Amino acid sequence: MRVHENVQLEEIRRVYGKISPFELKNKLINLAEGPKKKSINTLLNAGRGNPNWTASLPREAFFTFGQFAVLETKRVWEDKDLAGMPSRPGIAERLNDYLTKNTTLPGIELIKKIVEYGSDKGFNADKWVFELADGIIGDNYPVPDRMLLHIEKVVQDYLIKEIGYDSTSEDNFNIFAVEGATAAMCYIFDSLIANKLLKIGDSVAIMTPVFTPYLEIPHLERYNFSITEIKASNYESGINMWQYDKSEIEKLCNKDIKALFVINPSNPPSVSIKPETINELVKIVHEHNPDLMIISDDVYCTFVEKFRSLAAYLPFNTIGVYSFSKYFGVTGWRLGTIAIHKNNVFDKLLKNQSAEDKNELNKRYEALSTNPEKICFIDRIVADSRQVALNHTAGLSTPQQVQMAFFCIFALTDKENNYKKLTQNICHHREELLYKGLHMELKHNPYDAAYYTEFDLLQWAGETFNKDFADYLQKNHKPVDILLRLAEESSIVLLNGGGFHAPEWSIRISLANLKDESYLKIGEYLHKILEDYVLSWENEKNKIVRKSSLL
Repeated sequence: MRVHENVQLEEIRRVYGKISPFELKNKLINLAEGPKKKSINTLLNAGRGNPNWTASLPREAFFTFGQFAVLETKRVWEDKDLAGMPSRPGIAERLNDYLTKNTTLPGIELIKKIVEYGSDKGFNADKWVFELADGIIGDNYPVPDRMLLHIEKVVQDYLIKEIGYDSTSEDNFNIFAVEGATAAMCYIFDSLIANKLLKIGDSVAIMTPVFTPYLEIPHLERYNFSITEIKASNYESGINMWQYDKSEIEKLCNKDIKALFVINPSNPPSVSIKPETINELVKIVHEHNPDLMIISDDVYCTFVEKFRSLAAYLPFNTIGVYSFSKYFGVTGWRLGTIAIHKNNVFDKLLKNQSAEDKNELNKRYEALSTNPEKICFIDRIVADSRQVALNHTAGLSTPQQVQMAFFCIFALTDKENNYKKLTQNICHHREELLYKGLHMELKHNPYDAAYYTEFDLLQWAGETFNKDFADYLQKNHKPVDILLRLAEESSIVLLNGGGFHAPEWSIRISLANLKDESYLKIGEYLHKILEDYVLSWENEKNKIVRKSSLL
């Protein structure tokens, strides 16, 4: 091995465990793709969470409807390449005529369903079609800034169906459309601080393992929270089921803990919290910590059958965060939602603040209302997302909101859940291929989303070979050694689980972003590397035996 290659390997070993797994991934990619790589294989980067599928039909409908909307602008005013703005009167009838004359265009049938969905909801036909047409053209600021009126009702229906949000009334929770779950988390963290619901140094809890930004953000200077980890370490027959023991959940009895951050299903294990644990959490909140603020990121929920969000079990306490990116393959669209029940702990805590805090916050929001104290928390999030002063230009772009609505109605009108079954089957099939390559039995787990899989290499070593070998591996090697060998010898990039506060020897594999057959290869290469370590271990034992026989 040449000197510069040694330097590159040592650099990766040096930063391992000190930087984000996603930053480490980039260094592994450089090693796997470098000019001096040992492998002739194509790069298999299973460190990414971006799915390799897209929902085609709602996109076809979106672009076809966009053509209708452009015709509407030209109907109002056309001067060479300049056109006017869509006009509302009679637009529903004109769309019906367009659909009748263009039956072969892609997505026409879904557009018909979208119009019918609005009719079944009792929407005024012209108002509904105009909101979509004007929205897709993107010629107006979002009004209302939090979310377009009809589209919010559509997204409410989707969240009720797919995530289990409270369905006792279609209007019992408000939604803020945002630029994906990433923006949602930034906005929520900032508004909790800005509104003094959390203050620098406050105690918060995080359910781990967890997506690394949830570990990194609380330690930033502007937050500097005191962190209590609720660790998933529930084992059955020696296998980590990534569930939470009662003793971990009971940490939340401590009323000093003001907020709980959770990804459900989890990232990276990609396992949803089982109902028994949620029931225990509900009991603790009601009996010991009634003002606990919960932020639940439910992005992987559609990959688990009969999923229900914490926002369904604890609607008073929970902000629900959702992203369309994984399910519909739209990470580039940046589509997400923040949902808060109209009766919620956040508004309660604002109401009960000291006169001093209220006065300070009234000054913050006084340009928005003559009675700023009455502004609810979700609308404060909207204002804070634009530094309050730019609230009049807040809101997710209207074309993004229209695409969001098309995805929602596509799913809502899929009565047999054909699309959902497709995406779920893709993930589970890939997981089966991975474990086949590993020569391991895949145990059924009803809470497994199978979007990622994470397992402990030491546990694997002990189960596949024996405990003595697992002890040898832990004593003589580091997890980074395996990641380096995979990258250098096989052009395979995986993420270290320790960076997500999972067991040190665990690794995360994304099951969403590579071709099916790639997962069989990853399993086989991993198994081969472990067998090489077994051979080294056996040679060590044989040396000891020969040496002792000479004495």
